[in-house]
Amino acid sequence: MKNLLWLLVGIATGFVVAHKVNQTQGGREFFADVDAKMREFTDTVAEAYREREIELRETIDSLVEDAEAAIDDLNKR
Repeated sequence: MKNLLWLLVGIATGFVVAHKVNQTQGGREFFADVDAKMREFTDTVAEAYREREIELRETIDSLVEDAEAAIDDLNKR
């Protein structure tokens, strides 16, 4: 319980400090830079996820086609 209290105090202190820093010109620039980098990072991760999803769907489609062809071959015998 004591650790949870310290965690909450630390979080609250962090918010207060961030708010005070954001009130300065340098602080606003810092947070704008952090925001831009986070957006770039999340956009990169999302794009990589979409590309990988497309690759996996193409692989699955190819496997399904191969399986259907194999089943057709077996049915012809």
